Amino acid sequence: MKSRWVFQKLGPRLPPCLFSLLSPLKIVSCSNPSSEASRFVLNHVDISLLLSLCGREGYVFLGSSIHASIIKNFEFFDLDSPFNLKSSLLVWNSLLSVYSKCGELRHALKMFDHMPMKDTVSWNSIISGILRSGELEMGFEYLKQMYNSGIYRLDRATLTTILSALDGPDMSCVNGMIHALAFLTGYEGDIAVRNALITAYFKCGKFSSGKQVFDEMLERNVITWTAVISGLAQNQFYEESLKLFVEMCCGFVEPNCLTYLSSLLACSGLQALREGQQIHGLIWKLGLQSDVCIESALMDMYSKCGSMRHAMEIFEAAEVLDEVSMTVILVGFAQNGFEEEAINIFVNMVKAGTKIDANMVSAVLGVFGVDTSLALGKQIHLLVIKKGFDSNPFVSNGLINMYSKCGVLEDATEVFKQMPWRNSISWNSMIAAFARHGNGSEALQLYNVMKLEGAEPTDVTFLSLLHACSHVGLVDKGMELLDSMERDYGITPRMEHYACVVDILGRAGLVNEAKAFIEGLPVKPDTLVWQALLGACGIHGDSVLGKYAADHLLLAEPDGAATYISMANIYSATGRWKERARTIKRMKEMGVAKETGISWIEIEKEIHSFVVRDQMHPQGEIIHGVLLELFRHMTDEGYVPDRRFVLYYLNQDEEVLSSGIVG
Repeated sequence: MKSRWVFQKLGPRLPPCLFSLLSPLKIVSCSNPSSEASRFVLNHVDISLLLSLCGREGYVFLGSSIHASIIKNFEFFDLDSPFNLKSSLLVWNSLLSVYSKCGELRHALKMFDHMPMKDTVSWNSIISGILRSGELEMGFEYLKQMYNSGIYRLDRATLTTILSALDGPDMSCVNGMIHALAFLTGYEGDIAVRNALITAYFKCGKFSSGKQVFDEMLERNVITWTAVISGLAQNQFYEESLKLFVEMCCGFVEPNCLTYLSSLLACSGLQALREGQQIHGLIWKLGLQSDVCIESALMDMYSKCGSMRHAMEIFEAAEVLDEVSMTVILVGFAQNGFEEEAINIFVNMVKAGTKIDANMVSAVLGVFGVDTSLALGKQIHLLVIKKGFDSNPFVSNGLINMYSKCGVLEDATEVFKQMPWRNSISWNSMIAAFARHGNGSEALQLYNVMKLEGAEPTDVTFLSLLHACSHVGLVDKGMELLDSMERDYGITPRMEHYACVVDILGRAGLVNEAKAFIEGLPVKPDTLVWQALLGACGIHGDSVLGKYAADHLLLAEPDGAATYISMANIYSATGRWKERARTIKRMKEMGVAKETGISWIEIEKEIHSFVVRDQMHPQGEIIHGVLLELFRHMTDEGYVPDRRFVLYYLNQDEEVLSSGIVG
């Protein structure tokens, strides 16, 4: 007699909790049907429950073993008995669910095709498994077969399963069709179906339709409120999301953890610190503050609101930190100008043996600028290679920007060439790198390659291209690119694009044309545009048009030191000393102070920074001595200093270079 204990065979491969559940239960296979040992100790319901656990926990090996045992014990199913027919269908559906939920689509389809009987649950399970595997077209084909059969009725689970798979604008039409099916099948008023409709409409970009479903609902549960609050926040309707959250709090439905996460996202988007702090207080009262997701959302909210002290307090108090939490705090420091702190935190994480992921590396690479250590950047690049993150496009994009901002264009180009695939950010980063280094022709060539490879340019692409045209004096090409934005790609220029065009015209000496361009803009020009015109007037010494630009700039930004400095330099260059003096006097009367300029150099992995007339560096006297000696050599060779941009820094009209140092 062949018999065995299935749980004894499978026990060593199962988690302890499941083994303890199975230990009192026997499934015996026997060649003698009349023997008492041939009976299943588990009945249909027990097996169905066990298979449900396998599907939920992903124990596909146990599920398939039970399947094999059932097939061997064909006497387990007596299809002539109506009771056994129903019980057998319960087990078949449970097996189908195991394969579907565990991602074994091929086995699920094979089993579905050979099932001796099917019902609506069977169809729902196979459709769910197909959609979960990303096979949308096949899933909709099975739905069509189910609907056209006339035998199987679409139910709540069918509709919610299909709706959960709809994501993206291209699914909006399908969303409407499923909504119509809900009407036809009588489930339009079902709260679960309506909740799924709200979520699907927001995921497909049909915001008004999602909100309309919500507004028409007479009964709403926490899932309903959370679906619309989350949908609005994720689609950047932050104010509407926060208003609905307040309305929910004033009603009878209590928010859950996901609702609070969505409300914090809305506060982050609005930079609403006060409201965020109030929600933080509610979270404390409910005892949810130690939830990892809540902690990350709170850190993100405080970071976006500029309150890094509070974000850091949550970070330091957290008992458990995951990759999301650490990425959030790194990005927070970077966005708030605490680049050094972000780098220090990252370095400490690496030293402490913290698990580093690609998002964290991408975040820390984003803080690198012209005054950041190139040596440290190269060390991070080595870490990227060691961890295998170099295939991640976001990390590679960060490396391109890091090398470009640290002045090593060759390494940035090499990273770009070695990328296995590139997204729009990759192309934009490399084009911006060429533009930043004044390589306008290379930037334009790369743009042509980008189009040939089928990559779609964005508004950032055109911003970099216009910047490149400005530095190499390509006026006609710049105007052509501006026209191409709207004509070929439907991209509406931002104020930054208009400022770049003004800069292109101004640098080429076409300051009057730049003025005419500004006057013909379809929108009111802001400070960026006037700064570009003022800068062009400074280059070409046009004091009349410069004053015109400065007057507009001071109306918009009366505390801007750059405006006064530019006008003072323009007057100095044209010898109009009285106007220069009046500009300086007005600047002092307004209490406007010039931001001190900083120069830096990296020597042996250490950054040395200097300001105008710096006396603080420990080797300052030696440095000044070398500079003075170099200046003497330069003047001996015929160098004549350009006083246009240095006379402002004097309190009197003394000789600027008497100390031998140009500020």
